[in-house]
Amino acid sequence: MRVFVTGATGFIGMPTVRELIAAGHEVLGLARSDEGAQSLAAIGAEVQRGALEDLDSLQKGAAASDAVIHFAFIHDWSNFLASCETDRRAIEAIGSALAGSNKPFLATGGLAGLAPPGQLATEKDVIPSDFPFPRVSEQTTLALIPQGIRASVVRLPQVHDRARQGLITPLIETFRQNGACVYVGDGSNLWPAAHVLDVARLYRLAIEKGATDTAWHAVAEEGVAMRDIVETLGRRLDLPVRSILPDEAPTFFGRFAMFAGFDMRASSELTRQVLGWEPTGPGLIADLAQLKVVD
Repeated sequence: MRVFVTGATGFIGMPTVRELIAAGHEVLGLARSDEGAQSLAAIGAEVQRGALEDLDSLQKGAAASDAVIHFAFIHDWSNFLASCETDRRAIEAIGSALAGSNKPFLATGGLAGLAPPGQLATEKDVIPSDFPFPRVSEQTTLALIPQGIRASVVRLPQVHDRARQGLITPLIETFRQNGACVYVGDGSNLWPAAHVLDVARLYRLAIEKGATDTAWHAVAEEGVAMRDIVETLGRRLDLPVRSILPDEAPTFFGRFAMFAGFDMRASSELTRQVLGWEPTGPGLIADLAQLKVVD
C-alpha cells in the first residue's frame, strides 16, 4: 500500500513512516524544507514537497496514494484559532482528492474534553455538537464518509519519549520560566499517555485495517496523576514543587491553564481488541525521570 503522510517529519510522523516502511508499505511524505525532504529520503520514503497551507500539494499527494495519514498541525499556541482553521481546510482538501475512491483516510484527534471529569473516555464516545475546543480534525474527517471515503481518526493522549511529552513539553517551559513545578489542587487529575513508538505502530495497524467511522485510542496508560508528573519533573529539573488553587492557574499557566487541571482519563480496550495493539514502551513517568534536560 502506498501511504501519503502529512507531518511526516514530525515527532510522531517520522516513527510512523519508519513503521510503515518496515512493514512493507511505500510512503509518500509531505516535506516543507530541504532538510525534511532529505530526512525522509534517507529512510526510504518518497517526498511530496509542500506545506499544510498548500492545498494543491495535499490533493496531489492524496490522489497519488492508496491511503492517507494526516498528522500535520501548526502548533502555534499564540494563534491557535488560525491553526485550527488551516487544519480544517487541509482535511477538506485531502477529502476532495479522495472522494469516491473508498480509500482509507486516518486523521489525528485528541482526548481532552471527550468525557466528563472523572469518567473514562472510550472509543464509543462521540464529540458533542457543543464541543468547546476549536480544533475540529475529528469532526471534519468523519464528515467526509458520505463522499465515499473510509475515514477514521486516532485520538492521541500525551505521546512521549525522553525528549517530548505532548502538552507536558510546553508546561516544562512554563515551570522553568516561573521557577517552580506546580499542580492544581491535590493534583489527582489524570492524563492518559503512550510511548511514541507504540503510537506509530497503532497508526500502521489502523491504516491497514482501513475501517470507517471509527475512533481509535492510542492509550497505553489510562491515566497518570498530574501530581506524579509534576513531582517527577521537579526532581528532574531541580525545581521546587507546590500546589496552587484553581483560581491561581490562569496567572501561572497562561493559555495552558485549562489543561493543567483537566482530567482526561481514557481507555483503549476496543482498540486493543480490534487491532491487536499491545503497547510495550516505557511509561510516562519513566521517560520523565530520564528527561533530556537542555540548559
